[in-house]
Amino acid sequence: MQNVIDRYFGADKWNIGMVKQSARDLVLRKGFSKAVSWLKEDKADYSADPFVISIRSILYVYYEELNFWKVKGKISRIKNFDFNTKQKVTGFQPADIHFSYPYIFEEQAKFYCIPETADAGEVSLYQVNPENATELRKKRTLLDGARYVDSSIVKYKGKYWLFTNVDGELNDLYIYYAENLDGEFIPHKQNPIPVSLKNCRGAGSLFIVDDSLYRPTQNLEVRYGGSIVINKITDLSSDTFKSEQDFELLPEAPYLLGMHNISFGKDFIVVDGKRRRHSPITPLHRLLKKITYRLS
Repeated sequence: MQNVIDRYFGADKWNIGMVKQSARDLVLRKGFSKAVSWLKEDKADYSADPFVISIRSILYVYYEELNFWKVKGKISRIKNFDFNTKQKVTGFQPADIHFSYPYIFEEQAKFYCIPETADAGEVSLYQVNPENATELRKKRTLLDGARYVDSSIVKYKGKYWLFTNVDGELNDLYIYYAENLDGEFIPHKQNPIPVSLKNCRGAGSLFIVDDSLYRPTQNLEVRYGGSIVINKITDLSSDTFKSEQDFELLPEAPYLLGMHNISFGKDFIVVDGKRRRHSPITPLHRLLKKITYRLS
């Protein structure tokens, strides 16, 4: 009976949480130092894919927002972990597609974003407007010709490394590299690189601890966004790639059904989490959403 109720009246609810912990401490402990502190939930059904940055000593979280009634996600931003400060992020092109996974990173005192724009068939680089951090300006297209998802970038040993996946290819990893952000991104000689369901799709910020590069990935073996696997990359060059699982981050109560994105501030770790909620009008929501999707 419970399974029937959940099937017809259940829906996912994603939220954002944080832990006061450094990336180095996370690696040393092979996990969180304390329980995740979850934000007071927003009205949106989906607040996930969070990326945290600090601008003028203020913490901002950029994330994907999606309401049950909507088909397409958008990027929003909150200040100091408070949904009451929520603002919509603008400037994406084209403006009428689904946006998610707003991969934010800093380079030479400037902030850039690579959002997921699979519907546009490209991976594009945006720069955060320093005068208005809710506005992004498109700089250039890095890759095109496929439905790229969960694209993640890092500067490591003098090169920019772009890790990405193609929608629907759950066992293939693609790596590209460039000498600088303005340069051509060259495909890795091993592309597509065979990987398992546990270390294919990106799950947040690539990060470096003690000169070692780590790549978070979504564990898709049980369900979408089931948990986060932290992989240590042991060999990376233009024609070699080796990676091994270091440890796994499991969902934290009360969001025990999923965790699929991690980001790092100086002394903060930000993650997301999924739970199920139930409502008698959920079937109506689903029906209206299908109608909206067909008409869009």
